[in-house]
Amino acid sequence: MTTEPKTTTPRPGVNSASPTARWLRRTQPRPTARTTLVCFPHAGGTASFFAPWAKLVPLDVELVAVQYPGRQDRLAERPLATMTELADATAEALRSGVRADRELVFFGHSMGAALAWETALRLEAGPGPAPRHVFVSGRQGPSRQRPGTVHLLPEEELVDEIKQLGGTDPSLLDDPDVREMVLPAIRADYCLIETYRPDLSARLRCPIGVFTGDQDVEVAPEDVEAWREAGDGDFSALVLPGDHFYLAEHAERIISSMFGARAA
Repeated sequence: MTTEPKTTTPRPGVNSASPTARWLRRTQPRPTARTTLVCFPHAGGTASFFAPWAKLVPLDVELVAVQYPGRQDRLAERPLATMTELADATAEALRSGVRADRELVFFGHSMGAALAWETALRLEAGPGPAPRHVFVSGRQGPSRQRPGTVHLLPEEELVDEIKQLGGTDPSLLDDPDVREMVLPAIRADYCLIETYRPDLSARLRCPIGVFTGDQDVEVAPEDVEAWREAGDGDFSALVLPGDHFYLAEHAERIISSMFGARAA
């Protein structure tokens, strides 16, 4: 997770960019692409986490990363602390922000995996484009969703928990001024995922692919298998070396698995 300098400081809850521009980031726009890959970051994560992937995907794929409220250039906006709010808003942004004449693929990591599934359900149920494949990473299937209390911890204990999990630059949490800016969004994300109650009767029509690290203490083999129950389409799973943030070292392998011979 990184923070970016801002040239202006908008009033809380105000952002002059269009709704689509606020939510969706294109590091390398590709107007002639035939596929849009939408990436959903982890709790406390930002769209910039996936910026390096834009150079790795096939040339006919445009990478779009979701930017949640309350961080980076959306710092002045209220973080969303329920899955319903976040999934509804993300689905609406995608309906107006991705081209209907392209195939659509989702990839979500950790909290982003649950959000990708929820967003895909909304797109399949309503108007606009729906994904032809949803890939999830570092997250148990919906039927294995477990409540948590990390979001209720006092500040220092919350910071220690975040540092142990990884995925956030520790220097951001050691600087009191930066911590004051970034911690509200991280706490809101933890609240969102720890209070999330999925509809266990819901099923995606499209295929689901699962990625996980073999040393990820957050995801057991039965958690991976639980994703099979979350859809009616084909199911696949790939275990790679590493812990919860294994994907930082295996981006090329993941992209190759998603796009096969098309991968760069």
